[in-house]
Amino acid sequence: MSRVTIIISGGAINDNFALSVLESYESKRIIGVDKGVEFLYRHKIEPEYIVGDFDSISEEVIRYYREETKIPIREYNPVKDASDTEIAIRLAITLGCDRMIILGATGCRIDHVWANVQSLEIARKAGIQAEILDSCNRIRLCDREVRLKRRNAFGKYFSLFPFGGEVEDLTIRGAKYPLNHHHLLPNDSLCVSNEIAEDELVITFAYGTLILMETKDE
Repeated sequence: MSRVTIIISGGAINDNFALSVLESYESKRIIGVDKGVEFLYRHKIEPEYIVGDFDSISEEVIRYYREETKIPIREYNPVKDASDTEIAIRLAITLGCDRMIILGATGCRIDHVWANVQSLEIARKAGIQAEILDSCNRIRLCDREVRLKRRNAFGKYFSLFPFGGEVEDLTIRGAKYPLNHHHLLPNDSLCVSNEIAEDELVITFAYGTLILMETKDE
């Protein structure tokens, strides 16, 4: 079983950053998703699977993979009930992995970004650690205590949002703005743009799921 699966989706991709992520994992499975396959084509990187409805990829690129390679291609009708990224996440779960990193899942289409954030729940329910990653953001879902060393933080800032309901008894220690036993509601913006102030950030809560965003400025 490949322990890390990297999904290259069709949103905005910083090539240098994406390449650095790919190079940091010696053993990995790569799944190319629709327009994200163009990044792989540019850098001559072979994915194990290609999925999508291919409504945004260039004809030259998809023709190359169809005619010049034996990479499995799973093509879907554009009129479907799931996003291309969701399809890739479900494929990764079926193939087996312990961790999932999704590149190209952010960009100017906020509806697509939010759909991708929600799709992290599919991986969480399967017991897989999944994150959306770009050059300024790391986004993941947390359903248990979080301990984050400052030296391992992705960026200067972090924000918390409740996912799928309320988060009960939220406590934040080791942050610039600590919090004690707060009941976090879906419309609550209290936990936006905090900073790690000590060597270790500790986030605990009694019930619920959090969206944890680690962020930095360009």
